[in-house]
Amino acid sequence: MGFKLDRVHVWKAEVPDRAGGVMSKLSFLAQAGANLEFILSKRIEGQPGAGVLYVAPISGPIQTRAAKVAGLEETQDLFVLRVEGDNEAGLGHRVTQAWATAGISLQELTMCVVVGKFVGYAAFDTVQDSNKAAAILGDLGSHPPPKEGK
Repeated sequence: MGFKLDRVHVWKAEVPDRAGGVMSKLSFLAQAGANLEFILSKRIEGQPGAGVLYVAPISGPIQTRAAKVAGLEETQDLFVLRVEGDNEAGLGHRVTQAWATAGISLQELTMCVVVGKFVGYAAFDTVQDSNKAAAILGDLGSHPPPKEGK
């Protein structure tokens, strides 16, 4: 099994935690033709009425301008890898175990499976950690786990 890896530049903005808070930001991007592959919103703990929105990708000058008008800015404090491949039982554990063994700390991790394929977004604190994590995924992808019972 191999993995497809891509670096992702994530944009974020604070949003009001109310109906339409996220929509108001996304409308600027939709009008600019953005085809977002990643959208994550959540409440900000300890700040009633406030949330945060993360999106990717933003590409080209029209989308960049729309993102800035919407109050989004490219994150400078997390380094994100987009990982995709064939799903298999225990994959999330194998990946996170390999990263933990190498001393890599995750800032955030999202993984989803659709029709036997997974896509994940892993955020790291430093570009060095994201590079190290990518190298580990390359090794894992070229060495599949042993079959059960062997």
